[in-house]
Amino acid sequence: MSAFEGMEEMLQDFLMEAGDMLSDVDNKLVILEKSPNDRELLNVIFRGFHTIKGGAGFLCATPLVELCHRTENLFDKLRNAELTLTPEIMDVILAATGIVRDMFGALAQARMPDSAEPSILQALDAVLSGEQLLIVKEAAKPAPVAVVQTPAVVTDASAADENGPDWRVLYHALVGGAKAEEAAPSAAVAAPVAAAVTKIETPKAAEKPRANTPTTATPSAKENTIRIDTTRLDQVLNLSGEIGLTKNRLTCLRSDIVAGRSSPDTLKALDEAVSQLDLLVSDLQNAVMKTRMQPIGRLFQKYPRLARDLARSLGKDVELILEGEETEIDKTMIEDLNDPLVHLVRNAVDHGVDSPEERAAAGKPAKSVVKLSAQQVGDHIVIEITDDGRGMRADVLRKKALDKGLIDAETANSLDERQSLNLVFLPGFSTKDMISDVSGRGVGMDVVKTNITKLNGRIDVKTVVGHGSVFTITLPLTLAILPVLIVRLGTQPFAIPLSMVREIMPINPKDIQQVSGRATLVVREEVLPVRTLAGLLDWPDTESPAFGVLMQAAETSFVLAIDGFIGRDDVVIKPLTDVKPRGIAGATLSGEGSVVLVLDMEELLSSDSKETRATLFAQAS
Repeated sequence: MSAFEGMEEMLQDFLMEAGDMLSDVDNKLVILEKSPNDRELLNVIFRGFHTIKGGAGFLCATPLVELCHRTENLFDKLRNAELTLTPEIMDVILAATGIVRDMFGALAQARMPDSAEPSILQALDAVLSGEQLLIVKEAAKPAPVAVVQTPAVVTDASAADENGPDWRVLYHALVGGAKAEEAAPSAAVAAPVAAAVTKIETPKAAEKPRANTPTTATPSAKENTIRIDTTRLDQVLNLSGEIGLTKNRLTCLRSDIVAGRSSPDTLKALDEAVSQLDLLVSDLQNAVMKTRMQPIGRLFQKYPRLARDLARSLGKDVELILEGEETEIDKTMIEDLNDPLVHLVRNAVDHGVDSPEERAAAGKPAKSVVKLSAQQVGDHIVIEITDDGRGMRADVLRKKALDKGLIDAETANSLDERQSLNLVFLPGFSTKDMISDVSGRGVGMDVVKTNITKLNGRIDVKTVVGHGSVFTITLPLTLAILPVLIVRLGTQPFAIPLSMVREIMPINPKDIQQVSGRATLVVREEVLPVRTLAGLLDWPDTESPAFGVLMQAAETSFVLAIDGFIGRDDVVIKPLTDVKPRGIAGATLSGEGSVVLVLDMEELLSSDSKETRATLFAQAS
């Protein structure tokens, strides 16, 4: 039975308000460490603990009340100049805020939190009584951060075949109910049948992957509430009312037409009403999407404390600067971005920032600066993590990857600088020779790349040796609606993210040239590789592709050969239930009611054995 039965709604409100308040307190504590005599800052932090204590009192969460009460008293003495803030006292305060956050985790699971560690309570009491304080060693350690391993997707054995997705399993994942073994006997039959399917499973709530953390606390469920500006809700309400009026107008016109009154004036009025409805629905769709948008500052505010703790444990002086905190991003992205950004911030402090001795030798300021910024560029969000450290050398990265057996000598010699920098994202790659509790296992950057790709984004690296590195994450503005180009392979439609499309062109087989056994096409004096959609999906070649789509993936351009295209559309992606075929991000429904598979081009292109296949052009030269 829940320890808070009957108070569930109050508990959720408290956790939302107090969680944001504690994150704000953490940030202000990092600032306070640099300005220990800032009375206004001391007052703000005091009020934060006082408010959290009051909410915990309403919930009868006695352990939390006791801890906050002691911390509140400590800040009362600090703001009244009865105590002077020292690094040892700050360690105790930060250790207390960490335990408060752990207690929030227990409350999120609807159970009463355990009492704080006696050592922390004793340390707080010692500070309050003016006794000599021993350093709380635990406080100097960086807070434990989850190293999230990408979970393997459990599918039918046939769906995991290396030769490509089992389209029979895919078909039944879309329609639901039937078992894979009852499917059509071949993929050639399954594909045209799938075009007539009109049912897509509603996605189940995604489970949060388990984290390999040193703590035993069970991770809390994802936050399922959101704060919305009332102005945006008013806009949604007004548009709903306008749509209702237009619906009434269409109902009247329908009655007139059914009654045989189909004069030119009636048809003109019908056309105007349909156009008005189309405009209103588009506006409503945009207004609803805006209700999902949240300032990314809610995520950024977690990291100054993380950077401070890690820098102190490593003996470095690092300042984390936040920019663009007001930039808005889809709420679901904010949740999924946490782990990648944690790894990147830790990587910047641990790997990127040089030691005090190295900085002094290079004539750099003693304090290192790591900058975390966000901005909206067109229909994308760009997040940058910049450090002023030692930078990265491409030749060193190639040698490390070669020594670890991640690449062979031939591949190492063929890599340019950009490709060499991207080696840091390989599973198992690390520049550290010794494994520590912070780094050295080669899993962090691999997780970053995987999670960013899942968000339909990309990550790029730039570096200047001796001056620092920049990791740039580019993400779509929202995950809910994706602009796509609908293309055709045989009779099956596929959707390609429009952000990757640069141009559509006809293809003449006579223009295809073979270069080193690979099909290429000259486009405005640039030689580009040609990859057939059938080859990428490992489908049988049925006809010679008639069109090519010039696509840009990261910094690589290529021509995707297709049988035809249908047009542009804005689609809502539905995840496939219980099956994840290679190269398929999800599915959607066309206006005609047929199933359209949304392609994951990054995953398709990562399979080198498939992406270069272009057998339809083997004879053309």
